[in-house]
Amino acid sequence: MELGRLAQGVPGLVEGTDTIRFIPHSAKPTDRISSYCRTVCSINMNKAETHRVRLTYGGDRSDYEYEVSTPTADTTTVKLHFNAIVSTPGVTLDIKNVYLNTPLDRHEYMHIPVAIIPPSIIDHYNLLPLVVNGHVMVEIVKGIYGLPQAGILAKKLLDERLLQKGYKKADQTPGLYRHHSSGLQFTLWVDDFSILYTKTSDVDDLLALLRQHYEVTTDWTGSKYLGLTLAWDYIHRTVDISMLGYIHRLLERFTHPLPTRPQHSPHAWTAPSYGSPDTFEPDDSPAASSTQIKRLQQIIGCLLFYARMVDMTMLVAINTIASQQSIASQQSKATESTIAATTQLLNYCATHPDAAVRFSASDMILHIVSDASYLSVSGARSRLGGYFFLSHTLAKSPPDPDDPAPTFNGPILVNSAILPAVVSSAAEAELGALFYNAKDGAMLRNTLEDMGFPQPATPIQADNECAVGLANGTVKQKRSKAIDMRFYWVRDRVKQGQFVIYWR
Repeated sequence: MELGRLAQGVPGLVEGTDTIRFIPHSAKPTDRISSYCRTVCSINMNKAETHRVRLTYGGDRSDYEYEVSTPTADTTTVKLHFNAIVSTPGVTLDIKNVYLNTPLDRHEYMHIPVAIIPPSIIDHYNLLPLVVNGHVMVEIVKGIYGLPQAGILAKKLLDERLLQKGYKKADQTPGLYRHHSSGLQFTLWVDDFSILYTKTSDVDDLLALLRQHYEVTTDWTGSKYLGLTLAWDYIHRTVDISMLGYIHRLLERFTHPLPTRPQHSPHAWTAPSYGSPDTFEPDDSPAASSTQIKRLQQIIGCLLFYARMVDMTMLVAINTIASQQSIASQQSKATESTIAATTQLLNYCATHPDAAVRFSASDMILHIVSDASYLSVSGARSRLGGYFFLSHTLAKSPPDPDDPAPTFNGPILVNSAILPAVVSSAAEAELGALFYNAKDGAMLRNTLEDMGFPQPATPIQADNECAVGLANGTVKQKRSKAIDMRFYWVRDRVKQGQFVIYWR
């Protein structure tokens, strides 16, 4: 089916897309590279074709020298969009084979082992005379998976088709589109649409446009998107996002046994020693083997998307294990203690396998809580934290410390990172956290305004009065010149009215 789909079809089985054409080896230009063919098998029960084999181009052998980066929506944009939809109906779409319909600006070449080509295809296309050294040459005339330029060419063509009907890309937010008159907006992640609409006729217009060029599947319940399960409750105006079954599959993949007793902490806890300074002993445990390191890297890679989307409680543990700035726990220098920390994280996953985040309808006003822990990481470094959520407009800006806190909500973003600079005081660590959280806040403000939600000065809550005073210009700083060089951007943005920083 895949070979017929990519070529000119197989009667009675599948229609072709004329993406590849079988040619003699001598027809390939001598100055062009022929890459290898890679076979990818997948099972996706949410697709119409649940069991799928894809023939992909070996992109690491490509000689394409032009721009290939493809901007797409990120996780924070998707979460902001979920918050906007929570009080308005939504629908999700999927464009099938979007990469297989884009004409290439220049043709590419690939050799396919004849051993993987079924006899029916060999006979139908008369391929035996084309076999050289056990391979058949194909000329690629349209986008195919694996081509470095396939994504950007497909995206440009889709953008042109959308623009002709009034769907315009947001000025500052990749992957966000709005119609110039109807108010319909959607996020686009590769070939998946999440749509906010007020009239079904607007969605029908978009579907009619897409179906002129693509095969499109729809889910009017909006229950699946990017591997997420979305449980919408328009009566109570909430949506719960989860990735049901993801952790179970991960534990099976890495053959991790269930813990003998529940593990409720994703990372180890060090009891404080009151009255004595904190010290960090060097990690002198035996080095991990190359097989253990590879397994560690795969586990962290699999958990990172899950942690960013639904279970932020894992982020500190993942950051500690995976951060390249961590002296004792780099993946490339993993030790037995690093493996033990990963085992604890997996035990935590097994104990709490199906996390969910709930977003409630709000005024779509961004709020940030910023914090830092001073000298809490090896190498005399500090950790920053940030919690970003949507709530209502504050009655007073800045609020009094005893004013009611803003209504809480599920997190759009959680920051957990190690400050790249070694700071000299707790106040400087807190100001550094404000700096990094405000930078992310500036991006989210732009996205919200692109969605049609103008933002007042974004409130940022901090619990260090000195850092708040430094950011607001009410405390004079004399000694630490590192603050001047790194973190006074926050003070400038406060003066511009983008942020209001207050103590609580």
